[in-house]
Amino acid sequence: MKIAIGKETAQAEKRVAASPDSVKKLIALGADVFVETGAGAGSSFPDSQFETAGAKVVSQDEAYKDADVILRVRSPSAAEVGKMKKGAVLIGMLAPYNDKEFLKTYAAQGIAAFSMELVPRITRAQTMDVLSSQANLAGYRAVLEAANEFGRGFPMMMTAAGTVPAAKVFIMGAGVAGLQAIATARRLGAVVSATDVRAAAKEQVQSLGATFVMVENEETKAAETSGGYAKEMSEDYKKQQATLIADTIKKQDIVITTALIPGRKAPVLVNDDMVKSMKPGSVIVDLAVEQGGNVSLAKFGEVVDVNGVKIVGHANMPSRIAVDASALYARNLVNFLTPLVDKETKNLKINWEDEIVKATVLTRDGDVVHPNFKA
Repeated sequence: MKIAIGKETAQAEKRVAASPDSVKKLIALGADVFVETGAGAGSSFPDSQFETAGAKVVSQDEAYKDADVILRVRSPSAAEVGKMKKGAVLIGMLAPYNDKEFLKTYAAQGIAAFSMELVPRITRAQTMDVLSSQANLAGYRAVLEAANEFGRGFPMMMTAAGTVPAAKVFIMGAGVAGLQAIATARRLGAVVSATDVRAAAKEQVQSLGATFVMVENEETKAAETSGGYAKEMSEDYKKQQATLIADTIKKQDIVITTALIPGRKAPVLVNDDMVKSMKPGSVIVDLAVEQGGNVSLAKFGEVVDVNGVKIVGHANMPSRIAVDASALYARNLVNFLTPLVDKETKNLKINWEDEIVKATVLTRDGDVVHPNFKA
């Protein structure tokens, strides 16, 4: 079995789909591992480390030629797909909702494409959950980015010259990214509050030492899907929540937004008026900017200044902590791939009826097979 690790080509993407440690584990599965030259440079994994781990470092053409499995962080280009053999397995965060048409390219090439974002949130798939591993680091990094742009300190400081008040930080969305942002901001000494449409998040937020801000009614009791994701709320609820949030935001020094709905444009949580109500010197970090943004005035890939309020819209936050993000993602891939490999023959043996396989496979045998993306 030949496994290829491709070099990422997406803008602002420093991650790689393998680490020296994961290469050793892939070889232990019985694979020959080929890594494209320079694939790990952005994650501080030089070619020499992959070679020491047992991989062969080669050109892209040589890596993809006759590869049984291709591991990626993001979607490959059409030209790269054209280098993959019929029947090959492609595994990565393929963003199928963002480009449904591109799935036809995978199908036409005859490859089985698996999208790691679609891994179901069930117990045995926890170690494969790329959304959680990457969001965890994104939430941590968001606080550091906010601190970098903020012209003051986070903790309260008592000095001979006077007292410096603690920064007030408001986290919008208490999923994996939001909870990590809360924990990080608290460690830095900030006074933290948070909101989420799921009433169940209240206990988690409070357990981390933050205050929970939420309009609580009957609708919030059913605001979470069986898969653990937030549902979109009614217009009436949104108006009530917006009023409460507007009053909260104007008192904050830093706001971090993390709200995403799978397959949908990110909901706008912070509108123009809310931004303009904040004090000059305040900072907003929009972690949903790649999916349209939670902040109306955020700009993808930029830090903008609106009346003295900085809005951080960095593309691909996990890539800004690429070493750890790559290492965790590589482990997710190893954990996903391991059940697909026969222990005796060391070759692929995919159970197409397995619920994890069915949830993640996009294309197979020349067709788009995932029910959410069939024409």
